[in-house]
Amino acid sequence: MAESTPPRNQPGSTTHEIKQRATDQFERMADNATEQFRNVAEQAEQLANRATEQGRVARARVEQVTGNFQRALDKSVKEQPMATLAMAAAVGFVLGALWKS
Repeated sequence: MAESTPPRNQPGSTTHEIKQRATDQFERMADNATEQFRNVAEQAEQLANRATEQGRVARARVEQVTGNFQRALDKSVKEQPMATLAMAAAVGFVLGALWKS
């Protein structure tokens, strides 16, 4: 004998409909939460990629400045050793004064 669904006016029918609607609503909420999580994960990945790229650019610039400073210092030491020594002494004095205060 086949089971039939209870008519709408029976108590089991309403309970089943409520359970089904609740299940459907929870599934929609889970799908929305999953989609939001994917969006946040994608945004986080994009942010990390941008930060990594900016770090590479900053590192390249720092290396360039360091190279320029080193070449200028080498040239200054060779061509004007006394002026270079005086400049180093002045920088040391300023740093010492800042450190003390």
